[in-house]
Amino acid sequence: MSFTAPPTFTTRPTLQGTFGMTASTHWLATATAQAVLERGGNAFDAAVAGAFVLHVVEPHLNGPGGDMTGIFATAAHPANPIVLMGQGPAPAAATPEHYRSEGLELVPGSGALAAAVPGAVDAWLVLLRDHGTWELEPVLAFAIGYARRGHPVLGAVCRTIGTVSALFAEHWPTSAAHWMPGGRAPVAGELVVNEAWAASLIRLLLAGTGTTREARIDAVRREWRDGFVARAIVEFQQTPHRHSSGTDHAGVMTDADLSAFEAGYEPATTIEFRGHTIAKTGPWGQGPVLLQMLTILDGFPDECLDPSTALGAHTILEAEKLALADRDTYYGDPTDVDPAERPVPIAHLLSAEYAAERRALITDRASRAFRPGTVPGHTPFLPPMRTEYRPPARAGVGHPSTGDLAAQQAGVGEPTVSDNGVTRGDTCHIDVVDRWGNMVSATPSGGWLQSSPYMPELGFCLGTRLQMTWLEPGSPSTLTPGRRPRTTLTPTLVLKDGVPVTALGSPGGDQQDQWQLLYLLRTLVGGYTPQQAIDAPAFHTTSFPGSFWPRTWTPGGAEVEDRLGETVIAELEERGHVVTRTGDWTLGRLSSVGLDPETGVMTAAANPRGAQGYAAGR
Repeated sequence: MSFTAPPTFTTRPTLQGTFGMTASTHWLATATAQAVLERGGNAFDAAVAGAFVLHVVEPHLNGPGGDMTGIFATAAHPANPIVLMGQGPAPAAATPEHYRSEGLELVPGSGALAAAVPGAVDAWLVLLRDHGTWELEPVLAFAIGYARRGHPVLGAVCRTIGTVSALFAEHWPTSAAHWMPGGRAPVAGELVVNEAWAASLIRLLLAGTGTTREARIDAVRREWRDGFVARAIVEFQQTPHRHSSGTDHAGVMTDADLSAFEAGYEPATTIEFRGHTIAKTGPWGQGPVLLQMLTILDGFPDECLDPSTALGAHTILEAEKLALADRDTYYGDPTDVDPAERPVPIAHLLSAEYAAERRALITDRASRAFRPGTVPGHTPFLPPMRTEYRPPARAGVGHPSTGDLAAQQAGVGEPTVSDNGVTRGDTCHIDVVDRWGNMVSATPSGGWLQSSPYMPELGFCLGTRLQMTWLEPGSPSTLTPGRRPRTTLTPTLVLKDGVPVTALGSPGGDQQDQWQLLYLLRTLVGGYTPQQAIDAPAFHTTSFPGSFWPRTWTPGGAEVEDRLGETVIAELEERGHVVTRTGDWTLGRLSSVGLDPETGVMTAAANPRGAQGYAAGR
């Protein structure tokens, strides 16, 4: 093995067992999913139950008004990885012309104009209907219990509420009433409730009539998109409210937008890497960027792939820049919104010939340029390259304060939010494997408590996924009615010899695939155990336009955990990387589950950073 020897100490063991394993970003979601397995449910029952608990206990990272992406394989068809698509599209009235008429040059990072049609709830219900075994009521009982009776609130939730307290008090009174009763934010460990969301879940269950389990779930789905939920969303977001631009706007979502969306399934996009099949979303997500990174790196000797060395870190950072440049140039929703538009050239971007072209651009010096590749028949879109941003003035308004720009651009460590509600790519994650061999990895996000005002009739707020889109024409990710924004949500499934062996993922917006890349290199090439790979020092590049408002970049930027070491960091700087040290335990919030098909032994591992992710199993 040519990698640096893995550490002998880990923050916790890699769990091993033969019954079932769960890992997630919150211990209550992990415990919920494992409880479902213990009661005879399968991995899909467990994942859905855990996901609805995540809506309650990590409201600063995801919510019912947000979106999700999953990838799974069933015991019946293990060689067929399937993507669960829970990303809603832009509303019919969400046009660049409308946003510019509102005085905006970017889609805001908070407020209802940033909201795509909510997709998470419908996606989870579709998964339960088609692949679960439980009725919906016992699946939702865990989330309803925590919402009605309370759960000990995370310190990170309290810090987030504290950061946006002035926004709530001055502009979002419904959020203030719910999250700051008595005029104060909660303190860590205090029991908090969300009775409105509990009531909404119960009301949805009451709509779930039918002669079969599947029919009852479909009845709940119809009530979500055509009933009281849809009506309340449309009515509430019509009242203008403060956005991250510092100006007030109403949303544009209609009953027709909500009624038209249904979650569904898509085939995974895959490559082969070191004897394993890596399965990701299509280019409407950023998933293929991980596949491009691996394809580029596969042509280097192993010593160039070790993230713990200066040579390996440099090579990895340079491959990440090239793949991410292609993401921002060529990726987008390939649906036929415009039949004349050429499809995303994903086959070309993942080809060995193209990877060789890209690999040849990597030298011993750090690039500070944005370098997308050339694809025959395609005109590359070059996104605006902002190294700093200040919202435009509106007549009679002037330049609003954007808070601490450095803090907004950080996007590292535990959830980062600025005082105008802008959150830099934080989310949550859950992985489950059961004793039958079903395996699922899912990344729910959006609908953060700081995304837009709390809807008291429903108990949640809308998401901000449209900030992934551009108002400039010519991009596959240009804001287009009916088109999905190119999401950063990107879970991963790994197969070997046609059998799923690992499900993994991470919060972190643009960093998700960069951190997962380190995990895969360390486990598939370096021989690390799952927990060793999760605990190991992490880093990522910021040398590309960020997916989140205000969409800035740092040419040559590299953010690294200090534990990478003085010698390695110094050499990266000598090679020309613009290094930002982030502390010892700040980057990479991965979790994973695994299955050895030869022995039947399962594994689980979870992130220690932030002291909230946990794995469980037996």
